[in-house]
Amino acid sequence: MICSLKQSVASLTVSDFLRQKSPAPRPRLSSLPSISSTKGPNTVLSARKPLYISSVEGFGSLEGSRTRKPIIECKAYEADQSQPIDANIESPEQQARSAAAQKLKISIYFATWWALNVVFNIYNKKVLNAFPYPWLTSTLSLATGSLMMLISWATRIAEAPKTDMEFWKTLFPVAVAHTIGHVAATVSMSKVAVSFTHIIKSGEPAFSVLVSRFLLGETFPMPVYLSLLPIIGGCALAAVTELNFNMIGFMGAMISNLAFVFRNIFSKRGMKGKSVGGMNYYACLSMLSLLILTPFAIAVEGPQMWAAGWETAISQIGPHFVWWVAAQSVFYHLYNQVSYMSLNEISPLTFSIGNTMKRISVIVSSIIIFRTPVQPVNALGAAIAILGTFLYSQVNSYFQQSSKEGAEDKEFSCHVT
Repeated sequence: MICSLKQSVASLTVSDFLRQKSPAPRPRLSSLPSISSTKGPNTVLSARKPLYISSVEGFGSLEGSRTRKPIIECKAYEADQSQPIDANIESPEQQARSAAAQKLKISIYFATWWALNVVFNIYNKKVLNAFPYPWLTSTLSLATGSLMMLISWATRIAEAPKTDMEFWKTLFPVAVAHTIGHVAATVSMSKVAVSFTHIIKSGEPAFSVLVSRFLLGETFPMPVYLSLLPIIGGCALAAVTELNFNMIGFMGAMISNLAFVFRNIFSKRGMKGKSVGGMNYYACLSMLSLLILTPFAIAVEGPQMWAAGWETAISQIGPHFVWWVAAQSVFYHLYNQVSYMSLNEISPLTFSIGNTMKRISVIVSSIIIFRTPVQPVNALGAAIAILGTFLYSQVNSYFQQSSKEGAEDKEFSCHVT
């Protein structure tokens, strides 16, 4: 169906609109009459897609609109959109430039995200090799990020978010899950190779589907379940063939997967509609997680162990160790901040693909830098698990998009005030 909006001096009355409503069964697609205004005779807007009536709120004649309240207004939207059509449509050249700029922006986000993550994992592993106290290391990462954001807000580099007590109550379960996942991942990397931790963490989609199915009652199409098989199989193959396997390191990565799944669930359910997002959301999450983690870190490890371990690390590494601690703390916050900022710019599917590629870059770079011995079977297991993660993101996104489009095709609303 082709619907055109031609701007000339005319008006649409109530009777014009009511004539569109025939007594026949309501069609799924509704065409709109020509709508005119006084902007100019040469302006033409054409949409070569079906239009739906989304609301009717006060259309009146042009003369009467100046003296009395409009009676009816009709809004329309295209079949694949949920917002009224914007008359300010860009030219093809402008659209091409906007698309190129958006692609460049996404590329910069991805490159920065991957680079920061690789640097963090390298320095984090160096610190843990010399200073095997993951609870304090995790605390320092959160404390550094919180301090960086407080300084940014105080100096107005970033605008401070407007929060209330209800926001912090809603954020609390998200922060608890984030704290558990962060500490568990750090414990894992203190016991096993960075590559092995990230291979196991690539199995997070399997935890997400299983938790959603058995605890939340959600169902998924059969292809989604089948896409989990290479993830589970690849992780299992990598685990049984790992040369330096450690049960604490393996369980730490598994607990981290489970915790981050619950973090995502709590975040989607509780934080939906909240005004805080992007890097400010992650800043608030880091601060609340820091308050939760600090007493547990003191109870599990304590200042005496930290002091003894610090002296040992300084004597073995030298002053460079202080730089390692600072670098891993700063880069941890930066890579997470960029990842949360990128969520506002890209689709969930693009983000999932980027996360998969990030894990590959971390695994490969850590194997090269730390010269981690890898057996061919172990590498095969890692490749299968990562490929399974990629397939899962593709399949899951496809069915979610199909479900969304089906719901939009059925949407038809007309409200008279």
